[in-house]
Amino acid sequence: MKDAFPAEVRAAYVRQFSDPARVHAICEEFRAAATLDYQQDEADRGNRKIGCPVLFLWSQRGQVAKLYDEPLAIWREWADDVRGEPVGVGHFIPEEAPDETTRQLLAFLS
Repeated sequence: MKDAFPAEVRAAYVRQFSDPARVHAICEEFRAAATLDYQQDEADRGNRKIGCPVLFLWSQRGQVAKLYDEPLAIWREWADDVRGEPVGVGHFIPEEAPDETTRQLLAFLS
């Protein structure tokens, strides 16, 4: 959505995505998520959990909210201390809801 966040933030994204090396790195990260990361997660499933507290914020209007009734329950399979909630924005949570993101992070880190 073009008006999801201020023009200067959008311009910063455009600058970053204008660098072919950055675009390549982003594509590699997505590729790894579907291959190497997935394989490592499967090896850890039921054998290892994340040892530190986890904060999971998701878009109330995004795919996580549409696809999963209890997103925190999924993360609790991977970590014992999981906190979070949906945020009433689209995909770009920190950019669209900076005050809410800051509030959540400060509460989580204190």
